[in-house]
Amino acid sequence: MDNKTICFIGAGKMASAIIKGLLSSGTFDKEHVIASEINEAAAKTAGENFGIKVYSSAQEAVSKADIVLIATKPFVVPELLESIKDFISENQLIISIAAGITFEKIEKALGYDKRIVRVMPNTPALLECGMSAICKNNSATQEDLNTVETIFSKIGKVIKCDEKDIDAVTGVSGSGPAFYYYIINSIAKAGEKLGLDYKTALTLSAQTALGAAKMVLETGNTPDELITAVTTPGGTTAEGNKVLNESNINEILFETVRKTAEKSALMSK
Repeated sequence: MDNKTICFIGAGKMASAIIKGLLSSGTFDKEHVIASEINEAAAKTAGENFGIKVYSSAQEAVSKADIVLIATKPFVVPELLESIKDFISENQLIISIAAGITFEKIEKALGYDKRIVRVMPNTPALLECGMSAICKNNSATQEDLNTVETIFSKIGKVIKCDEKDIDAVTGVSGSGPAFYYYIINSIAKAGEKLGLDYKTALTLSAQTALGAAKMVLETGNTPDELITAVTTPGGTTAEGNKVLNESNINEILFETVRKTAEKSALMSK
């Protein structure tokens, strides 16, 4: 990153996942990654795990950075922005992964000329299997967006979107892991009821979900095509498909994503 320094405001799990990805990939070296963290235990953990400098003062850390990545809980962001506004310059790139914190809110606090990119990541980033959606404000450049894409590509896949789509993205991928965990667990419990021990059934369900996801991502085939490929007319899969097709599972999943997106939109207001 041309010897640029990136500062993480907040050194929790998501920030740590990103830091790990950046350092292990060589995108940044530890001399050019810093953080601020008010929780002493989290600060100590980040410093020891990554060998980076961790400040107790966000203002001090921000003043030393070219890229500032806001990784705190959303409810503390307004107070944080107020505290660092005098330490932010037009030369810095601001990245926010705080859910519900719009460009308007950040710009109002820091200035409408500031270069800002919002990111909606998800928790599988902890295993470098994350899904992140990124969007930029009017002041940010295409180069800024490319920089953020490079950063988040170290912890998984990245797509570009418009801010108006962030709520839908939250419903599909931001909160999505929880919905897949629910489905994986439900299928495992079904296996348990049919005589398998739960641990075995959970392994079967989770690995099957992983394999199915990889088939979608890597074969180029649509889910409908893959369903057809694995289904023999009159066979076992066809019998299960019949149950799914006759149920209201599509409506349930739509409502799940819709309600999540609505909550995201409400939080942004």
